[in-house]
Amino acid sequence: MSMLEIKDLSVYYGVIRALKGISFHVEEGEIIALIGSNGAGKTTTLQTISGMLAAASGQIIFEGEDITKVPGHKIVTMGMAHVPEGRRVFAQLTVLENLRLGAFTRGDKAEVEETLARIYQSFPRLEERKNQLAGTLSGGEQQMLAMGRALMSKPRIVLMDEPSMGLSPLLVQEIFRIIEEIKKTGTTVLLVEQNANKALSIADRAYVLETGSIVLEGKASEMLEDESIKKAYLGE
Repeated sequence: MSMLEIKDLSVYYGVIRALKGISFHVEEGEIIALIGSNGAGKTTTLQTISGMLAAASGQIIFEGEDITKVPGHKIVTMGMAHVPEGRRVFAQLTVLENLRLGAFTRGDKAEVEETLARIYQSFPRLEERKNQLAGTLSGGEQQMLAMGRALMSKPRIVLMDEPSMGLSPLLVQEIFRIIEEIKKTGTTVLLVEQNANKALSIADRAYVLETGSIVLEGKASEMLEDESIKKAYLGE
């Protein structure tokens, strides 16, 4: 049984069919990349899986349970976290307050403190700035905070939407190194990323979305070498 199974998922924005019956699966411990051009339906896919958007038809099965109609706040308690596009940190709260909000579903205070210590190990800059307002952080620091906040819920799977968007090449490297570290801790990652080259370089498998349909799937390493993908998505 796959950790996450998407079966024939369709989503509409008004009369526009944004997802046209897509199906894919994510195995435990994998990094799966969803790549495709703007407007392909990548963000819509993540938002529907995490309960932010309603599916018109199809199923979302997470660890054997149908979560298609489960509200987003309950999905978090089941072990899924979402790092949205554009970071969405709480600007008027401190770094530490943002991180603690990520653990709102967890009752064991000692365990939360342990997780916080691990987050600070992975993101030392967040510890340095723990009393700083999140709105005053740089773009890269806000991205680290959004990732750290998601990890505070101790998820089994993290959905990441465009984590490298708007960052300098050096910070992009750092963000992708952290995503690989997250995988090493046993957390599964479903990654939506404009930077297809970087995404494919760390992913196990990948799916290509075009105008709401999956048009290609396969091993990420093989996709990196595929001439049609190089031309369409890798700028080669």
